[in-house]
Amino acid sequence: MKHLVKGFVAATALAALTATTAIAEEPVRGGTLVTVLGTNVRNLNSAVQSGIVTGYPGAQLFASPLRYDEDWTPQPYLAESWEVSDDGLTVTLNLVKNAKFHDGVPLTSEDVAFSVDVIKENHPFKSMFAPVVSVDTPDAHTAVINLSQPHPALLLAMSGQLMSIIPKHIYGDGEIADVKAHPRNNVDTVGSGPFKLVEYKSGEHVILERFDDFFIEGRPYLDRIVMRIIADPAARAIAYENGEVHMGAFEQLPRIINRLKKVDSLTVTSEGYGAIGPLDWLAMNTGKDGPLKDVRVRKAIAYAVDKNFIQNALMLGTAADSRTGIHPDSPFYNGDVEDYAVDLDKANALLDEAGYPMDGDSRFALTIDFGWPDVKPQVEYVKASLKKVGIDVTVRASADFPTWAKRMGEMDFDLSWDTVFNWGDPVIGVHRTYVSSNIGKGVWSNTQGYANARVDELLEMAAVETDVAKRTALYKEFQEIIADELPVYHTNTLPYHTVYSDKVGNPPLGIWGTSTPIDMTYLKE
Repeated sequence: MKHLVKGFVAATALAALTATTAIAEEPVRGGTLVTVLGTNVRNLNSAVQSGIVTGYPGAQLFASPLRYDEDWTPQPYLAESWEVSDDGLTVTLNLVKNAKFHDGVPLTSEDVAFSVDVIKENHPFKSMFAPVVSVDTPDAHTAVINLSQPHPALLLAMSGQLMSIIPKHIYGDGEIADVKAHPRNNVDTVGSGPFKLVEYKSGEHVILERFDDFFIEGRPYLDRIVMRIIADPAARAIAYENGEVHMGAFEQLPRIINRLKKVDSLTVTSEGYGAIGPLDWLAMNTGKDGPLKDVRVRKAIAYAVDKNFIQNALMLGTAADSRTGIHPDSPFYNGDVEDYAVDLDKANALLDEAGYPMDGDSRFALTIDFGWPDVKPQVEYVKASLKKVGIDVTVRASADFPTWAKRMGEMDFDLSWDTVFNWGDPVIGVHRTYVSSNIGKGVWSNTQGYANARVDELLEMAAVETDVAKRTALYKEFQEIIADELPVYHTNTLPYHTVYSDKVGNPPLGIWGTSTPIDMTYLKE
């Protein structure tokens, strides 16, 4: 396998032309974009913290080696070109020569090597760099990433908020493991991205201004970004409606989304979340003794729960269908699997066959957990649906999110309504849910206790397969198996939407949404 990006002046010109075509008008320079974050920011350093409210400011403050277009194609960013060796064991990044950090210090390959070490030690998604054994720095603008095995997910992991390059001269003043708590993560934060930090005030705002020495000439277009922190969805809706904010992302309350769609001056779209890959599903604990060990019981549950009701009545048409653990916007998605259209006769027959006959109006009892209030309607609906086939469900609310997360991580549940992100490549966000080596390793691991030797084999092969067609075929079979064995019943995508006013030009609607640099976004005159 070899992937070499050459003739970079031409490539950059083509990228600029594509961007201009997408914008369809001359960008306007200057102005302050007022945007909104739905929850408080804990850490601005996206090299050590994941999450959508870290990703937005983090992608503006810190640059990554690559960026991706809306067609899942890698594009140059800090790396003006890159090469993957024939054996897939080295990835060479040729860095731009003019990148500087916000304090004026040149960015070099030493910062790339240091950042990889920090991410491997501190980032929640350690699997994305697990095959990386070392980074060589033969000169200031060349970084050679050495791998223990081919790693086709690496290029995607070098984009968005997943591989922020942080300054070694600031963060290298102590132990790498201490970077997560470094004082410069939220105060005087220094990166090499298109915007630099003016002020972060917990619970109130993040204010950024353009970095005049940004390595892409003429960008960013905006002078300033004000990110207001507004936790109340209704308050955010009012701010959109009256023009207080120009743009926001990750809005997910169906009634708010549909309300904002009626505002003439606003565009409300679900585009831009393919790499985030948010999915809702009903998790079933297959590792616990009891009815859920039997696949016939799990299938009966799927046939009893009407996902169309969830999508249309509860989600009010704002969520898309999802049939597997891979997000429908991913190029690896296989939608040609069993959909489990509601069928109570099939459900009852399967439960009878599994040896759970109806005793009066009941067969057996289960509990169902949930971690946040917004999904309580789905949980209550599951309870009512399963009662129709003789399964008594007790809803078990947690005192707070950490309590729910602890229960999930310890596999102390029967059923749970869950939301999980794919994070771009299946290696990063999908494998963790299904491989048997990750059973019970904390929340959002394989908390279902699911084990299938063929699934383990398929995912192990897909993790190192560099041929796209072959890799797609491996994931196709994987999805067919999990749709048949149902460690989780997949119901819908999370209804994330981006809201922007007609004053915003070229909003971030690529695969990373706002977890990508918005150096080409502008305010119209």
